[in-house]
Amino acid sequence: MIAINKNLLDADGLPTSALLLALMNAQDDICRKRLNKLHNYYTLKHDILGRTRLSGVPNNKLQHDLPGYIVTVASGYLVGKPVQYAVAGGTETTTFDALKQAMDKSDTSSVDAELAVDASVYGKGVELCYADEQAQPKVAQIDPRTSFVVYDDTVEHKPLLGIAIYPELDASLMRKGDRVDVYTSSMVVHYTRMSTGAPIEKANGRERHFFGAVPMIEYWNNAHETGDFEPVVSLIDAYDVLQSDRINDKQQFTDAVMVFKGFGGLSQQDDGSDTTTTVNTDGPISVTTEEITDAERLRQKKMVFLPDPGSDMSYVTKTDDQGGNELLRKSLAGDIHKFAYVPDLTDEKFSGTTSGVAMRYKLFGLEMLVSMKERWFKEALRSRLKCLISFLVTKGSAALDVDDIQITFTRSLPVNELEIAQMAEAYKDILPDEMILSKIPGVDDPKATAEMMQKQKAEAVKNMQEQFPRYDNTQDQQV
Repeated sequence: MIAINKNLLDADGLPTSALLLALMNAQDDICRKRLNKLHNYYTLKHDILGRTRLSGVPNNKLQHDLPGYIVTVASGYLVGKPVQYAVAGGTETTTFDALKQAMDKSDTSSVDAELAVDASVYGKGVELCYADEQAQPKVAQIDPRTSFVVYDDTVEHKPLLGIAIYPELDASLMRKGDRVDVYTSSMVVHYTRMSTGAPIEKANGRERHFFGAVPMIEYWNNAHETGDFEPVVSLIDAYDVLQSDRINDKQQFTDAVMVFKGFGGLSQQDDGSDTTTTVNTDGPISVTTEEITDAERLRQKKMVFLPDPGSDMSYVTKTDDQGGNELLRKSLAGDIHKFAYVPDLTDEKFSGTTSGVAMRYKLFGLEMLVSMKERWFKEALRSRLKCLISFLVTKGSAALDVDDIQITFTRSLPVNELEIAQMAEAYKDILPDEMILSKIPGVDDPKATAEMMQKQKAEAVKNMQEQFPRYDNTQDQQV
């Protein structure tokens, strides 16, 4: 988080060119030190790709998509099912209907999924609220490496600015500079700079927005803004090296060296010396012949001559300790899943016969992790709702208090439908129908479902009454 004293801003809430450049440099420093590395690991560009070994020695570079697995499980467990919104008390207003319609047009469920992935990778996701060509409110996910929010330095940490940096490309798709957009609570101001690190040019345009707050919102993953696999990057490196070396050892075991004891060469004319010929095809063709060293021949031909008394031939192989390697692999994998709080769902303990309660105990660490993620995500969603409501009010909708909107997350868990049916039957006469229906998978709108059930019951009673004649007890005759 970047925090400054709000007194550094001018009367319009804008930074000076020098302050803006300092803020951008601070973000660039964070990006170079942390965010780019996290991006590389998520996109399978691990440090092992830069590993070097002696020429002729196997140098496999295996990358394991453990970051992708951790991010997919953690973010999918949070927003794998769309977030649900409802007005407290069940009384929906026209403003809430307009709000839901605006979010549906922006496909916020997809945006939520992108933001959850970014938060899991980088420690935060960044969203921008904007108005399209038809003056309709929209939201979009933007790159957290080149966009950020600046907060005040009080204990409340209120957003002061949102800054987004977009590269400007020339006709050859080479970066020639940057376009910088600065968002305040009332306007967006456009700046340019000719190259990275260059001074900021004066503002070349500004326009109002009607979101009532800084329309750039950060979705934090946790209080420290760390990614889900960031604490185990070193363990992932060790796992990559271990598995790569296992392949190297297997390859070296296959390419065993033949040792000839008591032989000076393969024949009376072969004295054990050797030469290598190199043909140069760059420029004028030339042929170079030179005698190779014993070490080079050992690497190339996998043979060595030992002039010891007594003739003998044998292979020299490296001890293949697969048992110890497998034990170390399991230990590393266990530590990665343990300290990332994301279990290995392919493990045999996650069998299909496991009960719902037992499954939750096994997922207890993941549940705690995602519960903390949910709190920060919900706080950002409320900021989104405030911005959208403010925009709709400007267009003529009635005011709506964000605190009256209930935000509900549903975990993406395998469900035991029999257990849920038994639970619903047990609570049928204890809890309201809507509360019971909210716990049943597949029920997205408990209120509407309860109304459908009441309507169905009423129709069943009506059909029953039509099938049997009704008698007037006082007259004892059929009506």
